[in-house]
Amino acid sequence: MCVLEGPDLVIAALEADAEFEALYLDAALANRSDLLAIVSRAEARGVRAFGLDPGVLAKVSDAQTPQPISATVRFATPAVSALVTDGLTLVLHDLRDPGNVGTIIRSADAAGVAAVVLTGQSVDPYNPKTLRATAGSIFHLPVIVDELETTLAYFESAGSRTWATVVRGGTELLDCDLSTPSVVVIGNEADGLDDASVARCQSSLSIAMAGANESLNAGVAASLVAFAAYWQRVGRMTPPIPRSLGGS
Repeated sequence: MCVLEGPDLVIAALEADAEFEALYLDAALANRSDLLAIVSRAEARGVRAFGLDPGVLAKVSDAQTPQPISATVRFATPAVSALVTDGLTLVLHDLRDPGNVGTIIRSADAAGVAAVVLTGQSVDPYNPKTLRATAGSIFHLPVIVDELETTLAYFESAGSRTWATVVRGGTELLDCDLSTPSVVVIGNEADGLDDASVARCQSSLSIAMAGANESLNAGVAASLVAFAAYWQRVGRMTPPIPRSLGGS
């Protein structure tokens, strides 16, 4: 169970046929046309709606700007073995920033990523800050929590290629063939991936940079990977001719 704050997330959940527990709105704003429309849609699906005294939602809200409507919804929590192995899967290992994780889920949705898996000590994908940063994309693709070793083993057994992202020394992103089933692991915002996690993947990739900065934000890096894979799949960018797959 998790809490959705604000009209946009509630509407996204309704459109995705999410399993609602209840809807809550500020009774002082109950006559607003946009809120009435949301309540009407929810009640048509049998969702209970409750008006709360002014100020109650503000007290329980995580958002800096209190929202006039919230909802509690249920999310399925499947194991990684329930995922399909086609396309690109992004694995986020030890990502701690809710905004980064939400941004990655939003970009993954836009680029047609098959799934996002959070491993290690990553932030809860149903954290209110994470949910807001997804802008509703949390409802459009599988987002699950599992272990890194379990995830890599499952995808490799199904024939997917596993890639670790590293700051330097990996195959340059534009030289990676991501048009076939692939898994790309994104590491912690401050430290990246540890040596053991990099070694566990079959290959490593790096994103070439022209400036002086040493590394990219995790959300930006994951977004670039997601769209590089998308452009290869739709033929906007030609996958490289395969060389040896024995390493990076």
